[in-house]
Amino acid sequence: MNQLSEIEQERYELALERLKEIAEDGRKNGAEDHADADPAAAFFAHEAAFLVRMEALRAELAESLRTEAFPAEAAESVRTENFPAEPADSSRPEVSLAELQVLNRSLYEEVLPERYATCYGNPSYAKKLFGENGQVIGFVYMELRGAVVYAYENRRWDMLILMELLLSVYSSFASAREEGQQPDPAALRQEIYWYAFDYCQDFMQNRVRETLDPAQSFAADIILRGDLTDPAYLYRFGEYITENELRTARFLADLSEEQIDAIARTWTEGYRIGFEVAKKDLSIKKTVNIRWRLGFERVVRAAAGQFARMGLQSVFYRSASHIVNKHAHVRVGWYGAVPNPQFEYDHRNDSSLYLDDRFVSHRLQALQQAYEGEKELAAVHGGPAVMDVFGEIPFTPENNADAPVLSEKQQKLVARYQTEAGQITNRYIKGEERSFTIIAYPVPDIGDRFEEIFRETIRINTLDYQMYQQIQQKLIDALDTGVSVHITGRNGNETDLTVALHTLEDPEKQTNFENCVADVNIPVGEVFTSPRLKGTSGLLHVRRVYLEGFLYRDLKIRLTDGMVTDYSCANYENEAENRQLIEENILFHHKTVPIGEFAIGTNTTAYQIAQTYGIADKLPILIAEKMGPHFAMGDTCYSFQEDMPVFNPDGKEIIARDNECSLLRKTEPEKAYFGCHTDITIPYDELGRIDVQREDGSRTALLASGRFVLPGTEALNEPLDELVS
Repeated sequence: MNQLSEIEQERYELALERLKEIAEDGRKNGAEDHADADPAAAFFAHEAAFLVRMEALRAELAESLRTEAFPAEAAESVRTENFPAEPADSSRPEVSLAELQVLNRSLYEEVLPERYATCYGNPSYAKKLFGENGQVIGFVYMELRGAVVYAYENRRWDMLILMELLLSVYSSFASAREEGQQPDPAALRQEIYWYAFDYCQDFMQNRVRETLDPAQSFAADIILRGDLTDPAYLYRFGEYITENELRTARFLADLSEEQIDAIARTWTEGYRIGFEVAKKDLSIKKTVNIRWRLGFERVVRAAAGQFARMGLQSVFYRSASHIVNKHAHVRVGWYGAVPNPQFEYDHRNDSSLYLDDRFVSHRLQALQQAYEGEKELAAVHGGPAVMDVFGEIPFTPENNADAPVLSEKQQKLVARYQTEAGQITNRYIKGEERSFTIIAYPVPDIGDRFEEIFRETIRINTLDYQMYQQIQQKLIDALDTGVSVHITGRNGNETDLTVALHTLEDPEKQTNFENCVADVNIPVGEVFTSPRLKGTSGLLHVRRVYLEGFLYRDLKIRLTDGMVTDYSCANYENEAENRQLIEENILFHHKTVPIGEFAIGTNTTAYQIAQTYGIADKLPILIAEKMGPHFAMGDTCYSFQEDMPVFNPDGKEIIARDNECSLLRKTEPEKAYFGCHTDITIPYDELGRIDVQREDGSRTALLASGRFVLPGTEALNEPLDELVS
């Protein structure tokens, strides 16, 4: 929404003029120098000056750097084989890399860890200055940070509503000040409520469109036509850039086109094969959305070209900035460095300021209308191709007692929205027709041996899937003789868990486990099933595990008939804080969730590399789940696709696509899905045994003391033996 209507243009000019006055008054009165004496004057002067600066930056970029959104007519270029570099612009001022770095840091420096103690976005600092109104001030501060990316994308409508948000809250403070008071906290929250409510439809409509329409992409112009050999291109996105992104881009710039194409081909072929294996028709799809972390643009460009040759246009969309479109602290889309994970974690529950039944219903209706408006684009959308990264220093969040918290009722509302939003999305981007693929590569934070580890990761991602397919079939054949599987730990791991399996009515034609090779889920290396809930009971324990950006210590989850009945970890001294961490990030605000998946990872090469380089605690779950048995809490791997037949390479149908919860989709759909799926892996060095248990009480061992012992699987031990030798 770069173009404004005549009325919006008038509002824009009036708002900007008023912000300039507030900023100038604050400067003259030295408001920021006396923040403790008059915190409101200091805050509004500071934020008004910030928005004025962002508008000046927007105008300058639009005029001289030509960073407008990728023009619609150029979108067709993604169907071509080559993406010519953008021609040099003699009118564009020469800006050094050092100058770009100074500008970039200045846009984000207030939230960086070293300055966060006195940042308005820090809930404790905001409470100190504003008391009960501190959370609203923190919310406004967080929401206004979106002005940075709107400036780079020349999104004037988004800038307008941020200007008016600040002026609205400013007016409340000014009115109260005239009466010698502070604004009523409840009334101030109502302002935030109506901000989110009134613009919800616009936010959702814009978001759905940018996730489906290649003509809406700002990033495409940079990636497909920019000079990716000069790392200065990274600063055109408006995201925070660190040495991670710079070193990654420089490393990839030194690789040959053949090497880049090979890396991209592993990714894009996984996507194509995912459709092929699932017997889904890729030819009816026209778009794929690509998600990645900045620094990998050469690979993204190559992937876009390869997808184009499959008949797919690439859609690139940034992780959300508006509160209505965010997924707590999780970023979905493309993004740069996270300036301060604690800042984002502190604001993960900002929606608590306005979340109620009416808002959730309104948001769901807005999502429905947004998809209805884009139903033609949704029908031809094939799903995401995701490139994950790993190697960053594990983040253990601190619980800020002054940060917004969801009430018990609001937690239920979040769970309701996640479930119903998934169902709406599935009606327009049909599960039985779409697919995905995900792959991961390291970033330089992983250590001095980054380049070695990167090349080893390429090796992990390109292992011989046919060899694994044959070995994994041996495991499946043994597993299909059992009624349950018993898993125990060792070396301090207290796991003692029995997983119940579905009954095979026709073992000659049916199986419980999928033989998973390198397609949608790269790298190769697992067999998995959706367990039967009744009879699945016991304790799952992992001493250290890295999940969704957080490092958990001594994570324990107890299951009774397939449902989570208790949980704990040792991240904090306070047990309540440990439970809250799990409730928010593994149970996703549900009181309980089922076990949705049991799998046995077979990628011992990945494990051997992880141990050799000492990076096991930095690997993403995508790779870590292949390095031992893993268990997913939440929905099954077949959510919304349970009725679609799935077959292994040997022709047997995988019948374990449902469990007792997902079956409720036919009678009580609101109870069928939980909107989460979190994989938790026991590494080989913590694994005692995995035994198949038969109805007559006999057993077959698959693994013992972290080694594969089933005949025909011995080759999987070779990488493990290298560690011993």
